[in-house]
Amino acid sequence: MKTCAFYTLGCKVNQYETQGIRESLVKAGYREREAGMPCDIHVVNTCTVTAKTDKKSRRLIRSLKRRDPRAKIVVTGCYVELNEEEVRGIAPDILIVKNRDKDKIARIINSKRRLPGQSADNGKYQPLAISDFKDRAKAFLKAQDGCNNLCSYCKVPLVRGPSRSRDTESILAEAERLIARGFKEIILTGICLGVWGEDLFPKSSLDKLLGQLINLAGDFRIRLSSIEPKYVTTHLLSVMRGAPKICKHLHMPFQSGDDEVLKAMNRPYTSEEYVNIAKMVREHIPEASITTDIMVGFPGEAQASFNNTCRFIEKVRPSRIHIFSYSKRKGTRAALAQKEVAKETAKRRFEAIKALALKISYAYRRDFLQKETKVLVEARRDRDTGLLTGYDDKYIRFLLRGGDAHKCKIVSVIVKKIENGRTFGSIFENQHQRQGAS
Repeated sequence: MKTCAFYTLGCKVNQYETQGIRESLVKAGYREREAGMPCDIHVVNTCTVTAKTDKKSRRLIRSLKRRDPRAKIVVTGCYVELNEEEVRGIAPDILIVKNRDKDKIARIINSKRRLPGQSADNGKYQPLAISDFKDRAKAFLKAQDGCNNLCSYCKVPLVRGPSRSRDTESILAEAERLIARGFKEIILTGICLGVWGEDLFPKSSLDKLLGQLINLAGDFRIRLSSIEPKYVTTHLLSVMRGAPKICKHLHMPFQSGDDEVLKAMNRPYTSEEYVNIAKMVREHIPEASITTDIMVGFPGEAQASFNNTCRFIEKVRPSRIHIFSYSKRKGTRAALAQKEVAKETAKRRFEAIKALALKISYAYRRDFLQKETKVLVEARRDRDTGLLTGYDDKYIRFLLRGGDAHKCKIVSVIVKKIENGRTFGSIFENQHQRQGAS
């Protein structure tokens, strides 16, 4: 039996697609080995969101080729879409599989070359499908691919193509398989999830899809991975508010709180519009958690622009911020900009946003002290403390004492202690413990 191993860089969509590739190879007769061990096939699923991930992708490919020279290296993912020759320069015998052919990767590997005249879509979007998610308490479910937005800093439309929606029936069938497998959280994901359904016939929408998912039988919850602000509608919020199965958490990227920078980024909203969307979310779902992305050091970001972003954060008060430093991406409009921000300046701004984000997150979490919440315990313990770890429906990460029997289960937790970057809870399993904890 031939052996294989998998390596994934980048987003939730890539993680989902690696699982689909894994299942297709196992079905084709391969046996998986742990990453880094010698085997017949190494599959590297790359990312190109930043220059740093490009570098990581190249370094990983070189490392595998050096450590296991007899193995076949298969490279797929966004980095190779525009950098095929660069990858072949690492080793000419590397097998490159484009994003559109990931669903056929087992056949391509066995044929040792790309299939002639191959088209992944055949007139219809045909994504990978999964029935499991290795070493996870929760499973990603890919509902959409591609993006029609043209943010000036982003290569995703170049490497993923236009938006394509997966059909409702296959989404529901996959959700049923994952629920039957015992997953307690299904994370609905896509490159631009909010646009799901607009290209289907007849047209549909994300709120309608959620309405069908929550009617599936089983003990599970649904989380939206990320949604652009302009797709957050009153219909969507109404479905979320009325459904206990849907996590009360929205990740809405804003990138900058300065209108001039937003315009240069080609983001389809102003800072005021984003603030109003956040207000609408909290009016419909007062307990909702809003998390976001922010980019520092975008070309032309003056100190006044950065100050506007800090004031904006104070207004929106997101419970968590994922901070990026701008990365110049060849082929994007922003790469042509002349007013680059010095690296040291960008670094200082990164640290300032990090400190502000921590302060706001602490204040948000503090409101839940001595209150009860439901936490999905992860399959692996926290690396630093050895404690159980997991997230509640508002995406607060907890550290918990307890045995391994709690792993991959939703447990009732009392919020016991809030530190700067950590939240501690106490698991209870009966009414007596609940009364004692309170």
